[in-house]
Amino acid sequence: MAAAAACSGVWCLWSAKLVALHQRGRGQVGACGTLARAYCRIESSAKGGRVHESSASGAGFGAGAVVGAGGGAGARPLYGTGNGGPLGRAARAGFKIPTPSCEGFIRAPLSSGAGPETRRIVARAGDGQGDENDSMTTTTTNKSSVAEELVEFLNGACTPFHAVHEAKVRLKEAGYEQLSEREAWPLKPGGKYYFTRNHSTIVAFAIGMRYEAGNGFYAIGCHTDSPCPKLKPITKISKAGFLEVGVQMYGGGLWYTWFDRDLTVAGRVFVQRGEKISHELVRVPRPILKVPSLAIHLNRTVNEGFKFNLQTNFVPILATALKDEANKLVTVPDSSSESAAGSNGTVKQSVADGAHHPLLLQVLAEELNCQPKDILNFELDVIDTQPSVIGGALKEFIFSGRLDNLCSSFCALKALIDATSGNSLDEEVGVRMISLFDHEEIGSASAQGAGSPVFIDTLQRVTTQFSAADSKGVFEQGVQKSFLVSADMAHSLHPNYMDKHDDNHQPQIHKGLVIKHNCNQKYATNSATALIFREIGARHNIPTQEFVVRNDMACGSTIGPIVASGTGIRTVDVGAPQLSMHSIREMCGTDDVGYTYQHFKAFFEEFSELDGKISADV
Repeated sequence: MAAAAACSGVWCLWSAKLVALHQRGRGQVGACGTLARAYCRIESSAKGGRVHESSASGAGFGAGAVVGAGGGAGARPLYGTGNGGPLGRAARAGFKIPTPSCEGFIRAPLSSGAGPETRRIVARAGDGQGDENDSMTTTTTNKSSVAEELVEFLNGACTPFHAVHEAKVRLKEAGYEQLSEREAWPLKPGGKYYFTRNHSTIVAFAIGMRYEAGNGFYAIGCHTDSPCPKLKPITKISKAGFLEVGVQMYGGGLWYTWFDRDLTVAGRVFVQRGEKISHELVRVPRPILKVPSLAIHLNRTVNEGFKFNLQTNFVPILATALKDEANKLVTVPDSSSESAAGSNGTVKQSVADGAHHPLLLQVLAEELNCQPKDILNFELDVIDTQPSVIGGALKEFIFSGRLDNLCSSFCALKALIDATSGNSLDEEVGVRMISLFDHEEIGSASAQGAGSPVFIDTLQRVTTQFSAADSKGVFEQGVQKSFLVSADMAHSLHPNYMDKHDDNHQPQIHKGLVIKHNCNQKYATNSATALIFREIGARHNIPTQEFVVRNDMACGSTIGPIVASGTGIRTVDVGAPQLSMHSIREMCGTDDVGYTYQHFKAFFEEFSELDGKISADV
């Protein structure tokens, strides 16, 4: 859809200068989020400059910028396809942008589920001084505002690295201070903090004003990772005149859903920037990969059962060798040359040294505004280019990848931020906390997974900071006063496969969080922890549901038993119901997103008071 809106019904391109008043994620990732989150002012440009998106140094997504008629280094036209600045994202999503000579409206496309909600932006030619109408104002009549925020989060959090970045941006905006595990922590009552590990796990916590060493931690644990193909260390494959990219399968995905999708890559890259090595996030906004299925004419029995070999049949196509050769897009430097080897202490080994198709590196280099030889290493996921949306005839569903488990992660993040704003910590005796772990989908056994010491390390460091030098046992006391909500998505009853659920345990969409039970401790819930969590919801008329797997089926698991067994902290396993778990496109209900947020927020605000009334060890 065109990026310029009509004035008096005529589409036109307009001259404008974008002045960012609130730009998310400046720096390594650049501006990210939707137009509705980027508060901006549009002024007329006296010199007829053109709006471009520019991949500035260190930017994975370019920030919206204005350049003159001559353009600029690394700049690409924003109209229609741009994914960098707020206007570029709006154009891709189908938003209409007003001309500077009239007052216009940004109308959400039908697929966004915005319904009657209208986001209004005023653009005027003239004095350029701006007024309160120059910034975007939003009037919301849609009851699913939390769901809409989740959709925005999902569209930014395309990999665990990006999910952590999105969380960091929101925490910083809420006044949280970043800590480093490599340094001492200057903590104080009422302080709000966060830190990351590997930039794929993030822990955030807020200390109550009345906290003392030995008091409890009230935590929600989720995970940032989802099943997806990941690029191999050596991806270069050439067969039958095609350039292909070698991938390995992460987690237990429904891999057949990835066939015939418009795919791209995203993740983190280490880039040589002068004498420094920069850790940067990247996302190629356009579809560059495809895993084509075999025509039914060559596989007549495919509808009797789709069987494929992940090694030989699941190899994404990047380009044809014919077009790659004809366009001569890339020249790979000799790794022994001065240009590739570098000087002044730069790293000599580059991924451009034959492990990957030069074309792939060129595409990445264009997004990063660097040379292919400067790309030293990367971790890239294959992702879907189709954005997350609110859908269904009644706009009651979210259609998206990575709902498992970014839905829980976002709701926990938002609940923590809102439950620690203003003076909400004044009477708090404990510590409110979230831990968003990486690697849950593959067992959590990593330095940044739930099986690592990252969770218990946090409790230990906070307790120690507030402990007297001669105090003993206060950490152990605090652990026993703590509580963990292990939040991971749950299986909703499927109308076409109803026999897959126990007759008495059939969670449904729009009916609240599901409390998960398993007597073999695949889930960490027990009667006491379930009672506490259920009671918190009941106080606010928030519904809950119960789930136990059928006796003739295997049960999945979560971070709950891992953290509970490693720390001794009381734990309840819960999750919002969803369909199509581990598909490239999952779905859940908008109401359950709201219920999840409300329940988590109430947990943070009321657990201290409720916990004193329920105890098994007296």
